[in-house]
Amino acid sequence: MGQLITGIHHVTAIASGAQKNIDFYRGILGLRLIKQTINFDAPEVYHFYYGDEAGNPGSILTFFPYEGLVRGRHGKGMLNTTAFSVPLASLDYWLERLKRYNIEYKTPQERFEEEIVVYFEDEDGLGLELIFNDKDTRAGYANGYIPEEYAIKGFYNVEIWEEGYERTAGLLTEQLDHMLIAEKGNRFRFAAINNPGNYIDVVCSPDSMRGLSGSGTVHHLAFATPNQETQSAVRLKIVKRMLNPTPVLDRNYFTSIYFREPGGVLFEVATSGPGFAIDEPGDHLGEALKLPEQFEPRRKELEKTLTPITFNDARYK
Repeated sequence: MGQLITGIHHVTAIASGAQKNIDFYRGILGLRLIKQTINFDAPEVYHFYYGDEAGNPGSILTFFPYEGLVRGRHGKGMLNTTAFSVPLASLDYWLERLKRYNIEYKTPQERFEEEIVVYFEDEDGLGLELIFNDKDTRAGYANGYIPEEYAIKGFYNVEIWEEGYERTAGLLTEQLDHMLIAEKGNRFRFAAINNPGNYIDVVCSPDSMRGLSGSGTVHHLAFATPNQETQSAVRLKIVKRMLNPTPVLDRNYFTSIYFREPGGVLFEVATSGPGFAIDEPGDHLGEALKLPEQFEPRRKELEKTLTPITFNDARYK
């Protein structure tokens, strides 16, 4: 059957407002809004998907924007930082862009070999990084105002804080097809495929407080699997690990299972297809509110409930 897990599929986080989320990720960072839909488990709340041109696994950052939600707290037992991959030559461009929009950032620093890291946060306090490197061969999304040669290519890595790394490492290497590929100090890097966009950094942080859910925190991390057959095989491995995965759930654009890893982070395994072009053309992704079939009878009600959003592209050129 081959490799069951092929890397990161997506990261889903929680926000406190729809419009400011659109403005930050579509506007300032220049990601493509690839889908406007709803939270299937709370249909009065949007679910926004951002990514590269086609919404390929390894590029997809999604949000549940709960209007007015209080902030959460970063800490152990949580994915605290989501890092984007950008070209090494774009360092000056991005530092100037962050300054232009009054986004505070930490001084650039080296992490592993050939990586320059800049940490910053969105308006809800979500931990983000830009990783400047020349290892990533993926194309950036050309949105018309951020030069293609400087554009975000997708994820580089995610960072999970844990009491200790051993149990999470065991799950990653024994059930989820990952390998330990680098370590430095209290940081251990794993990957299913050793390319930018797939790195899982587990940071031992025993003295940190436990994280608390709220706006500015990550809800779950999803791993990619090729199809439902491989997903079922992964699920069986998780059952044998006694981590109590959910049944397979239909998310329209992929199917999913969920379970909590030993340190408390919610993990998902999502199929790579059918993808985001099943209900709108690829050149018009994210332009209209798309509802799963079971919610179409409630469209008028939901459209009145959901906060209207606008695209202010001219402001971010």
